[in-house]
Amino acid sequence: MAAASDSDHCARLLQRCQTAANPGAGRAIHARAVKAGLLASAYLCNNLLSYYAGPAAGGGGGFREARRLFDEIPAAQRNVFTWNSLLSLYAKSGRLADARAVFAEMPERDPVSWTVMVVGLNRVGRFGEAIKMFLDMVTDGLSPTQFTLTNVLSSCAATEARGVGRKVHSFVVKLGLSSCVPVANSVLNMYGKCGDAETARAVFERMPERSVSSWNAMVSLDAHLGRMDLALSLFENMPDRTIVSWNAVIAGYNQNGLNAKALWFFSRMLSYSTMAPDEFTITSVLSACANLGMVSIGKQVHAYILRSRMPYIGQVTNALISMYAKSGSVENARGVMQQAVMADLNVISFTALLEGYVKLGDMKHAREMFDVMSNRDVVAWTAMIVGYEQNGHNDEAMELFRLMIRSGPEPNSYTVAAVLSVCASLACLEYGKQIHCKAIRSLQEQSSSVSNSIVTMYARSGSLPWARRVFDRVHWRKETVTWTSMIVALAQHGLGEDAVGLFEEMLRVGVKPDRITFVGVLSACTHVGFVDEGKRYFQQLQDKHGIVPEMSHYACMVDLLARAGLFSEAQEFIQQMPVEPDAIAWGSLLSACRVHKNADLAELAAEKLLSIDPGNSGAYSALSNVYSACGRWNDAAKIWKRRKDKSVKKETGFSWTHIGNRVHVFGADDVLHPQRDTVYRTAAKMWDDIKKAGFVPDLQSVLHDVDDELKEEMLSRHSEKLAIAFGLVSTPEKTTLRIMKNLRVCNDCHTAIKFISKVADREIILRDATRFHHFKDGFCSCKDYW
Repeated sequence: MAAASDSDHCARLLQRCQTAANPGAGRAIHARAVKAGLLASAYLCNNLLSYYAGPAAGGGGGFREARRLFDEIPAAQRNVFTWNSLLSLYAKSGRLADARAVFAEMPERDPVSWTVMVVGLNRVGRFGEAIKMFLDMVTDGLSPTQFTLTNVLSSCAATEARGVGRKVHSFVVKLGLSSCVPVANSVLNMYGKCGDAETARAVFERMPERSVSSWNAMVSLDAHLGRMDLALSLFENMPDRTIVSWNAVIAGYNQNGLNAKALWFFSRMLSYSTMAPDEFTITSVLSACANLGMVSIGKQVHAYILRSRMPYIGQVTNALISMYAKSGSVENARGVMQQAVMADLNVISFTALLEGYVKLGDMKHAREMFDVMSNRDVVAWTAMIVGYEQNGHNDEAMELFRLMIRSGPEPNSYTVAAVLSVCASLACLEYGKQIHCKAIRSLQEQSSSVSNSIVTMYARSGSLPWARRVFDRVHWRKETVTWTSMIVALAQHGLGEDAVGLFEEMLRVGVKPDRITFVGVLSACTHVGFVDEGKRYFQQLQDKHGIVPEMSHYACMVDLLARAGLFSEAQEFIQQMPVEPDAIAWGSLLSACRVHKNADLAELAAEKLLSIDPGNSGAYSALSNVYSACGRWNDAAKIWKRRKDKSVKKETGFSWTHIGNRVHVFGADDVLHPQRDTVYRTAAKMWDDIKKAGFVPDLQSVLHDVDDELKEEMLSRHSEKLAIAFGLVSTPEKTTLRIMKNLRVCNDCHTAIKFISKVADREIILRDATRFHHFKDGFCSCKDYW
C-alpha cells in the first residue's frame, strides 16, 4: 500500500509540473520514482509520459526518456492513454513520421488518438492529410471531438475544401456543437475562406452567442470580397472591438483600391480609439501611401514607428521600403534597407526598390540591386527585364532573359509577354518563334497578355500571316485587346481594308471597342486614305460608344485629312478641337505638307511643333525637306543654320536587320560594320542594276545643295539600302529580307526598294517609324500612299 501511495503522490506532483515553469522538476520526480522502484504503477507511467508530451518538459524535448519509459512498460500495462501520451509527444513536436509509426502500432484507438493526429497534421500545414485522417476517423465509426472539428475545419479553410467542410458542418450540427463559439467560429471561417459568403453570413446570424472573433471573421470576409459597405456596417455594430477589427477594415479598403479611405479610417482609429496600431495596421497604411504616392504621409507613419519603438523588422521594414520606392523616394528606401537586418527583408521589398530605380530610368542602380538579391523570384527577374525593355535597353533585356532560362526561375506569363515585346522591337523573328513554342509547351499562350504579345511580335517582325494565324486561334475569347492588337497590326502593314473589315466583324460579334481600338481603326483609314470612313468612325467613337476623344484620336484625324491633301479641312478641324494640339498632331500635318509640297502650312506646323518641343530635330528636317522639294535651297539652308544655332542635334537615321542570331546595324555612309567593303560593293552593284532596270534617283530627297553626282552617291548609301545589300549577300536566294528603320523612309529609298525587289527577286519587308512596307515584284503594299 505504501508503494501505491508513493506512486500516486509522484503522479500528483507530475500533474502540478504540467503548469510549472521549471522544466527540471518533472525529471527529478522521474529519477526519484526510478530509485524507489515505483514504475510498476501504470498510472504513474502514464503521468510521466503525459509530462514529457507537455510544455513543462521543454517543448517535447524528452523524446529519449519518454520512449525508453514507454518501452519499459509491460505491454499488458499499456492502455490507450499510454499510447496517446507517446503519440501526442511526437505529434506536438512536429515529428509526424514517428507519430504515424506509433499510430499504426496502437492496438486500439479512441477519439483522442485520431484528434492528436488531425491536430498535428493541421499544425504543420499538411492540410490534405489532416482532412483524410478525419474522414478515416469517421469511417471507423468514432465521434469527433470539439478539437477535431476546429482543426479539420481549419484544414478545409486552408485548402478551400468546401465540400468536406460542409460534411464537417453537418457533424457540428449533429453533435449539438453549433452553439459552441470556437466551433461555430471555425465553421464561419471555413465558409469565408472558401468564398461562400452567404452561408457564412447565415452561420453568423444563427449563432446564439458571438465572440469578438466571430464579428472580426465576418468583417474580414466582407472586406476581402470588396463589400466594404457591409464590412463597415458590421464594424459599427460590434459590441466590442480589437485591433484586428480596425485592421480588417483598413486592409479591406487598401486591398480593394480605396486607399484614400484606408488612410481616413486609420486617422479615425487614431482619433477615436485607444487602440495602438500594430505591424499589420502600419503595413496596410504604408501600402495605401505607396499606391497614392503620398510620401509625406508615409514619412509621418515612419516617424510614428520610430517614436513608438515599434520593432523595426519584418513586414514593417518591407512595407517602408516599398512605400518609399513606389513613391519615387528610392534613396530613402535604400536608407531603410541599409538600416535593416538583411534576414528580415523579403524579395518584395528588394523588388519594390528595384522597380523604383526602373521608374526613374536608373538601370545601373536597378541592376546593382538585382545582383545583390539572394532569393530572386520570378517577379524580380520580370521587373528587371521589363525595366530594360521600357527604357530601350532591348539587348540587355534579351541577355537577362537568356540568363533566366539558364539559371533562374521558370518565366511566368508577364516575363514571356515582356520578352516578346523586346523581340517585336528588335524584329527578332526567329527568337520570337522559339519563345512562342515555349509558351505553347508551358500553356502560357492561353494567357491574354502572352497571346496578344505573340500577335504583336509577329506583326512588328513583318510576319503578318503568322500574326493572323495566332489571332484566329485565340480571338474566340472575345477580349477587346486581342481584336485591337490585330486591327493595329493590319493598319501598320497598310491593309486598311482588312483592318476596317475586322473592326466591323468585332462589332458584329458583340466585342466592345475601347479607345485604343479606335486609334487602330482611324490609323488604318489614314494609311489607305479612307477619309469618309475615318470621319464616320470618329463620330461613332463619341455618339455610339460613349468614348471621349483623346489627343491620339484627334491626331489621327489631322493625319487622315492632311495626307489626303485636305489642308483647309485639317486646319479647321484643329481650330475646333476642344484641346490644344500636341506635337504628334502638328507633326502629322508637317509630314503631309512634305508629301504635298505645301510650304506655307509647313511653316505654321513647324512653328507650332517647335513651340511645344523646341528640341524636336524632326521639325527642322521636315521643314527643310519641304523647302528642298520646292527648290527653295536658301530657305532650307537657313533652317539647318537655325537648328545648328539652337544646338538641336539631328536625329541620326539608322537601319538594322536580324541575321544569324545577331542584329546588324547600319548608318548612312556606314564605316563601322566588319563587312563594310562587301556591303559597299554589293550596294554599288545593286544601284547600277536597278538604274539599268529603269530606276531614276529622286535627287530632291537630298537636303543639301550639292551637284547631282554627289547627291546620287549620298542616296545610294542610305542606311536601309546598306542593310538590304548586307541581307542580299548574307542570306540564300529567295529569302525574305526584313529591314527596320528608326526614321520614315524617304521617297528615293521607297522607289529604289521596289526596283530591288524585282531585280533581286526578293520580298523585302521594311518597317519604318510609322508603318510597314511589303515590297514584292516591283510593287509596295502601301500603293505609294504613305
